[in-house]
Amino acid sequence: MPSNPGRSTRPPLERWRTAGRNVLPWVRRKLFSRSRQVVIALSLLSLAIGVLSARVSSWWFSPALLVLPVLAGGMMARSMRALRALFAVVIVVLAVDAVVADTGPGIVAAVVISGVFAYQLSRVRQQLGVQGMRGEQMLLELRDRLRTQGKLPALPRGWASRVVLEQAGGSSFGGDFCVSAIRPDGQTLEVALVDVSGKGIDAGTRALMLSGAFGGLLGSVPSEDFLSACNTYLRRQRTGEGFVTAVHLVIDLKTGDFVVESAGHPPAVRFDAGSGTWQVTEAKGVVLGVVPDLRCAPEHGRLNSGDALLLYTDGMIEEPGLDLDAGIDRLLGEAEHLVAAGFNQGAEDMVRTLSRGHNDDCALVVIWRK
Repeated sequence: MPSNPGRSTRPPLERWRTAGRNVLPWVRRKLFSRSRQVVIALSLLSLAIGVLSARVSSWWFSPALLVLPVLAGGMMARSMRALRALFAVVIVVLAVDAVVADTGPGIVAAVVISGVFAYQLSRVRQQLGVQGMRGEQMLLELRDRLRTQGKLPALPRGWASRVVLEQAGGSSFGGDFCVSAIRPDGQTLEVALVDVSGKGIDAGTRALMLSGAFGGLLGSVPSEDFLSACNTYLRRQRTGEGFVTAVHLVIDLKTGDFVVESAGHPPAVRFDAGSGTWQVTEAKGVVLGVVPDLRCAPEHGRLNSGDALLLYTDGMIEEPGLDLDAGIDRLLGEAEHLVAAGFNQGAEDMVRTLSRGHNDDCALVVIWRK
């Protein structure tokens, strides 16, 4: 029996090989990780720029080129420690060039400012857990999904629709969004146009969350309970981030019967092809998330051939110094041009005309029966 039972009986050479197999992956992960490889490469590039500037020509290899590895490090480095190591190399190179190549203070200031910018950029990306261009790619994918979600589903023959969303400041994200669904029976269309308080990117984050929640509720709960369910959801959040208004439309695509409900939203407008006039609906209700028991006064009607319905947000009618009634009158005046130009062609021109002169999110949904 061995004198020490706890001691391994394997030959020393085999134990060393086993330890090496365990240690080498750790060394590769720690010393040759992707982040360190990036920093090492950028550090070598910085050193090359410094040597070429000092020994060859500061005209062809200006120290200002150090801005490139600094910005690349801010975009690609996964560790703040590794980024600080890169900045230390750049500072040393810049100091040597300032002595040897007589680098001007303007170049030094440009590199330092770029370093501060890159450091803040990297810190924010590390907090988000994304590096490189992945964050921008995620936003692009999210924007495309929102645009797809904002489109109305394909309608049966004899019906058509148009949705125009224009966010404040030309942003891809804003406080206005549209969700829609067709019931399993295939002949009932539901549309909800929602306006989150605020505008542009400031309201965009909350609108992103609510678009998913409201889109899930639409078509999942009875149509008469949709706004109440949205109100309950907002009350449960308790964020106190401002009000939300919404207009909910249900259309029977077989008969043309519709029901429109409003929760603090501007009234929907109906075009009667028989009389050639626009009529403002009387659906009313309190804004969402304010009262525990939401009660709305819906309006019922029927769309005949040539009739249309307009849903819009307050960005279409609000003007500084004017009340909402004046804004609605202006909207009805532009709606006359919409009929003349055609609902499909004139919707975008109508949004562009009414939103001119004030920076706010605007949304327009037009549904008509041919």
